[in-house]
Amino acid sequence: MKTILLIEDNPEILANTGELLEMAGYTVLLAENGQVGIKTALATKPDLVVCDIMMPVLDGYGVLQVFNQNAQLAGVPFIFLTAKTERTDQRRGMELGADDYLTKPFNKTELLSAIAGRLSRFQHLKSDYDLQAAGGLGGFLDDARAVGGLESLSADRKVHPIRRKQDIYLEGDEPTRVYFVQAGRVKTVKATGGGKELITGLYGPGEFFGYLPLLQRTPHVDSAVAVDESELLYIPQDDFTQLLERNLEVSQQFIRLLAGRVSERETQLLAMAYSSIRRRVADALVQLHAQGETAADAGIHLSRDDMAAMVGTAPESLSRTLNEFKAGGLIEITPKSIRVLAPEKLRRANW
Repeated sequence: MKTILLIEDNPEILANTGELLEMAGYTVLLAENGQVGIKTALATKPDLVVCDIMMPVLDGYGVLQVFNQNAQLAGVPFIFLTAKTERTDQRRGMELGADDYLTKPFNKTELLSAIAGRLSRFQHLKSDYDLQAAGGLGGFLDDARAVGGLESLSADRKVHPIRRKQDIYLEGDEPTRVYFVQAGRVKTVKATGGGKELITGLYGPGEFFGYLPLLQRTPHVDSAVAVDESELLYIPQDDFTQLLERNLEVSQQFIRLLAGRVSERETQLLAMAYSSIRRRVADALVQLHAQGETAADAGIHLSRDDMAAMVGTAPESLSRTLNEFKAGGLIEITPKSIRVLAPEKLRRANW
């Protein structure tokens, strides 16, 4: 049973509307002003709020601002209920993030329909999505579009073929979109002062990249290059921004899909600063092995130059370390790939 918080300073409207919602099958929390409404919501988080605007102590706009700024309450569907009918008042409510705006006098059907519609939109998102499966991204975007009301969200999901070694964006470029890898692999690289490359990320099917500059509103700090023949889907900047800002449920899901790369980047930098070359190579092999486990050929197909750039060492040093691991029975090296034979030993060895 869904819980509705009704905030209204008119005692008669509060009682009558509360009774209507109870008859419709909702659990109803009543509050006679905005301040009481916030305290009630903090004690029992509602599934939706119906809130008057003109109230003593704290008006409806203030209530919505508190909800938006509170991690516990942010993202709760919010319907304004008021006698104010001027367009500027409606616009202010929508700019603050209100999901709907009903004017008094209202009929019972109108209110119940608005509540049912807002609640149903928040049932679409699942806890996780298999983005590597066929249609995985499409399912996520369809659900995100429905919940966030973003009718244009990547409606044209055209596949963009990218040639091997083709630049996708360059360091210093202004970000214009988020990229999704449908097939192939993409690396992000940063050039050192001496002209050498450091691979800052390696992205395969089902992964997003190029999003951090949009979040930080800065130019790209690295370049993106296709490692293999690849297929990419683009999410335009405006769609991505709306996706994050329009609805907390959508943004939380999307951020969960993206945030893991930040900690990976931090781990990589710490390893290059403090770990031995054997440790760094072993970690890279374990990571690449895990990424390729589901492939028909579980070998690691990455050039020595790219692997050295990923580890942060010279190709010659990488080759020596790989030969040591081969001699120890940890890996198998062929002309085209590396196959990890003992991932747990590589992971746990104390180098």
